[in-house]
Amino acid sequence: MTIKKNLSIVLFIFIQAALSGCFRPSIPISGGAVYPIDVFFENQSPDRPFSELQWVEISDENKLNERQKKSDERLLYRGNNAETKELLTAQLVLKAQKLGADALMNVQYKYYTTATTEGYTMRGLAIQYRGE
Repeated sequence: MTIKKNLSIVLFIFIQAALSGCFRPSIPISGGAVYPIDVFFENQSPDRPFSELQWVEISDENKLNERQKKSDERLLYRGNNAETKELLTAQLVLKAQKLGADALMNVQYKYYTTATTEGYTMRGLAIQYRGE
């Protein structure tokens, strides 16, 4: 009986480990992409002194396609996936770099949808590090 119990436990742990390795959060802003300047999302801040430059923002709005309009789809085909959010973050980083920023902080992403359109806004505060 103990061999069966031990085998069951080992099998359970193996299955749990295999499934957890496949898990990927459904709504991350960033999956760990590396950018040429530091990026701090909401509730994060740099650990060194900085000066604020200005807020930078990107946004877009598009009409829904036929697949997105179907009410029986439960809005599954609306919104941006993780890769698209990383590309949007990269675009925001480029805007900040043009201002001479060393980092972006308080980066926020907002998505919205209506019966006919969907859109997003991503913004962050461009900052420069000060010498210590």
